[in-house]
Amino acid sequence: MTLKTLSLIKTVALFLLLLFTFSTISAQDNNQKSDFWENVRFGGGLGLSTGSKVFSATLAPSAIYDFNSQFSLGLALSGTYYSQKDIAKSTILGASIISLYNPINEIQLSAEFEQNHVSRNFDNPIFIDDNYWIPAFFVGAGYRTNNITIGIRYDLLYDDNKSVYANAWVPFIRVYF
Repeated sequence: MTLKTLSLIKTVALFLLLLFTFSTISAQDNNQKSDFWENVRFGGGLGLSTGSKVFSATLAPSAIYDFNSQFSLGLALSGTYYSQKDIAKSTILGASIISLYNPINEIQLSAEFEQNHVSRNFDNPIFIDDNYWIPAFFVGAGYRTNNITIGIRYDLLYDDNKSVYANAWVPFIRVYF
């Protein structure tokens, strides 16, 4: 395993340990039902794009834990398949940790660390197939109404040559139930 893979595994394990510890501490006695799952919300994203000789599909489930009405912390997974006929195919698998802060009900600030594994296979032998890990660290802001947030985020680690995003600014729509 690479150093980046081990780092991602350690980060996810630490987060899960913190969630488990918090849920254990929050139970006041053994007979009282834990309200941990009442504070967990699920959401995510779906994406589908087709065009002349192009196909792309994304599935990105996520879950967050609401510590209170202002602060939430969560995990997300993502998978994307991209194909451009006679050019290339790529698969992107990733995981992220997201924190959300609502200073007022309508405004949501976010920070998200994302780690993606990219596998690109070119049909033209001039280009070399490659596999690599690419991190992203987003800071963002959005307008929130009920369980929907619309906003924009910026990747502080954006790399023009390797990033899976077209540029460092990425608009988003976030929905959690």
